[in-house]
Amino acid sequence: MAKQKSISVPISKKKAPKYFNNVFISVANSIAKKVGANSVLIYADFSDNLDQFKELNSKSSIILATKDEETYTKAKKIFKNVLRVPKVNLTRIGKIKISVMKAVSAGLVVSGDKIVCLSGVQQFGYFDNLIVLDIGKEFEVFTSANLPGKKDKLKPEVFESVLTLAIELANQGREGRPIGTIFVIGSHEKVLQFSRQLIINPFQGYQKGERNIMDPQLRETIKEFSALDGAFVIQDDGVVTSAGRYLSAALNKEEFPQGLGSRHVAAAGITSVTNATAIVISESTGTVRIYKKGTIFMEIEKPTKKYLNT
Repeated sequence: MAKQKSISVPISKKKAPKYFNNVFISVANSIAKKVGANSVLIYADFSDNLDQFKELNSKSSIILATKDEETYTKAKKIFKNVLRVPKVNLTRIGKIKISVMKAVSAGLVVSGDKIVCLSGVQQFGYFDNLIVLDIGKEFEVFTSANLPGKKDKLKPEVFESVLTLAIELANQGREGRPIGTIFVIGSHEKVLQFSRQLIINPFQGYQKGERNIMDPQLRETIKEFSALDGAFVIQDDGVVTSAGRYLSAALNKEEFPQGLGSRHVAAAGITSVTNATAIVISESTGTVRIYKKGTIFMEIEKPTKKYLNT
């Protein structure tokens, strides 16, 4: 079973946020020392005093995550490891999942690490959740132990760009309608061998610089094409090879969890026969699932209405 400790404390809105932030930071520091944590990961948007994080256990690497541009700029002047997360609504555990996933893709966290995570919800404005994760043995945040390794050529910034785009689409949809689609990243030549075009490829004929997923100007184009049937195929360096691609490789139904549709079967299948990573948006639930080596690596759930404006 997963080695996890969780503290979730109901806190009155009348209590001073600074007081409770100090309490949780103190507890996080104590736990980090006792368990020999490699890192302390903090969703920094719940504190207006970044300097207080300097006092954390010096033996643990400090990783800050934020969706606020001003906080990001300030944090980069103080700390080495600062991560941007999507500007979308996320649950407490969703904040931790996306932050840990970005830390893994950036090489800040590896299998075997113990990390202490602090998060909360924006409507309260202070920390109210602490989780200790044992990476590689934790199966609530990571649903498999298939962490990206050194053999994966995928650039962290490419993965982060696609993941951010997928979470935005899952939360916001397109023109008020829910969206379901697949992004397949890496090993594009093999992916093309195990797939075929459903429509004329809308990216064919354009220069590579015009179709790189990291170009902010391409984001709206991707969102427009996300309503098409089929998958996006993206190279290791972020160049979008095609859209509207039918993935031929599929797992047997016996090998796949029940209740998930054809997109998920296709994503599991293509990642089982290639070294690609697939990110799937569920049209029915808005859940984002990441596939690696034929299995679900992580699930990021769309928050319910009670988390809106958080």
